[in-house]
Amino acid sequence: MSAPDQACHDLLVRLAGRLPDDLLWRLRDWLADGGRAALSATLPRELLRHRVGLTDDERDLLVASVGEWGAERRLLDTILPSHGPDELFFTFEAVPEGLDPAALSLAAVVRGHPGCVELRQSRRTGGRGRQRVVLVSGGERPWVLTGVLQRVLRAHGDRTPCVEVLPPHGEPPAYHQAVIIGSASLWHSPAELVGA
Repeated sequence: MSAPDQACHDLLVRLAGRLPDDLLWRLRDWLADGGRAALSATLPRELLRHRVGLTDDERDLLVASVGEWGAERRLLDTILPSHGPDELFFTFEAVPEGLDPAALSLAAVVRGHPGCVELRQSRRTGGRGRQRVVLVSGGERPWVLTGVLQRVLRAHGDRTPCVEVLPPHGEPPAYHQAVIIGSASLWHSPAELVGA
């Protein structure tokens, strides 16, 4: 596993709801495709442009990823500090249509990806209207899985796919806690169900 790739994935997960969807999916796509130069040139500038501050932990993730890939140190040093979680401007609700063709395709990918525990789906309202949000718990090389799932959603007509791949354990950020509460489970690992 690549430590800078994991650090970048973890940072992009924390930026959900704080950066625009059309930017965030592109950054995640670059990460999945090995676009480190594009990420190191773009991510710090977009954080500044959108006035998104970072906590100390998030700043460490930024330095451990794009800092390793050649981002200018002086640019990294100009990113605003943040001292706590941002306020959520979204609400989440379980998707009433359940397993549509896009969801069935997502479930097929997640079932075959090592380490995945659960697939959840929600509809987010607020901001630019309604948006499907997909959340996966677990999965090896989560940045690669994110890229694959985003491409599946784009093939089904979603221009700005929102895919969140979280570790199976630990406290998720506030945005993801809200997604989990306002979502429906589409798939669960049989091994997890046996262990429950």
